[in-house]
Amino acid sequence: MATAAAPTPAHVAPPPEPPDAPRPLRPPSRVPRAFWWMVLPAVAIFFVFHTLPVLQGIFFSFTDYAGYGTWQFVGLRNYLNLFGNDRIAHSYLFTFQFAIVATVLTNALALTIAMGLNARIRLQTTLRGLYFIPNVLAVLVVGYVFNYLFSNSLPVLGQALGVEWLSTSILANEDLAWLGIVVLAVWQACAFNIILYLAGLQTIPGELYEAASLDGASTWRRFRSITFPLISAFFTINMVLSLKNFLQVFDHVIALTNGGPGTATESISLVIYRGGFQGGEYAYQTANAVVYLVVIIVLSLAQLRFLQSREVES
Repeated sequence: MATAAAPTPAHVAPPPEPPDAPRPLRPPSRVPRAFWWMVLPAVAIFFVFHTLPVLQGIFFSFTDYAGYGTWQFVGLRNYLNLFGNDRIAHSYLFTFQFAIVATVLTNALALTIAMGLNARIRLQTTLRGLYFIPNVLAVLVVGYVFNYLFSNSLPVLGQALGVEWLSTSILANEDLAWLGIVVLAVWQACAFNIILYLAGLQTIPGELYEAASLDGASTWRRFRSITFPLISAFFTINMVLSLKNFLQVFDHVIALTNGGPGTATESISLVIYRGGFQGGEYAYQTANAVVYLVVIIVLSLAQLRFLQSREVES
């Protein structure tokens, strides 16, 4: 007759190992060695070509370095002098006005076009490819084409129509030159935003629109209650990226006006480039770049936080 084994108490500790017993081998690492061979060079390259120049720039912003020769520490003098410079103040004003207008127009147009391309239309794939072309073209090349249109073709059209303000090049007008830069920037930036909005629109189930149609919801009601709330995350990303990119506008200005007429369309990036690399103000404009870097980071974080809170409410 078999007898049941006596139960072992759970709280009884295992017997101690003898002092000369072999220790268990170290478990193999879960991270493969190839991972470190790929990550460490990338970290080193990023530090050398990105982080180190930023740190060097911050260092020289506290000096009087002209980009060549000797230098001395000047403390916060470069930063304090920025606030009394009318040219820099004007460049900040122009850049913010341009960035706000271009951001709003780009997202409004991109969302409208994306909704049209998401509908059941003929040649849908071909049209999506055509609308993406501006994103792969070089800004400088396209900018010179737009420069010709604004300087030659548009004045001819304005004269034919009898429109006085279009009869001359708007790029030579201090009050209208910024419009040409906005047109080029919006035309080129819409392509990328359309792609992101299309990706968001395709995540919306079609059953929601069918149910809304059965309830008699209008087109605007379907957009306000279904479409926009469900793509609000894509709207947030597009708005933040657009404002950040437009605040760094440089190529568009170079191709169309080169900062003119006078200094009417000088962006902050252009002022930093000219003063730092052509005007012997390397340390001074480096301080300007550091301040502008902080401004862009603060604006981007504030915009992201505000729009994300709206996502929760919607």
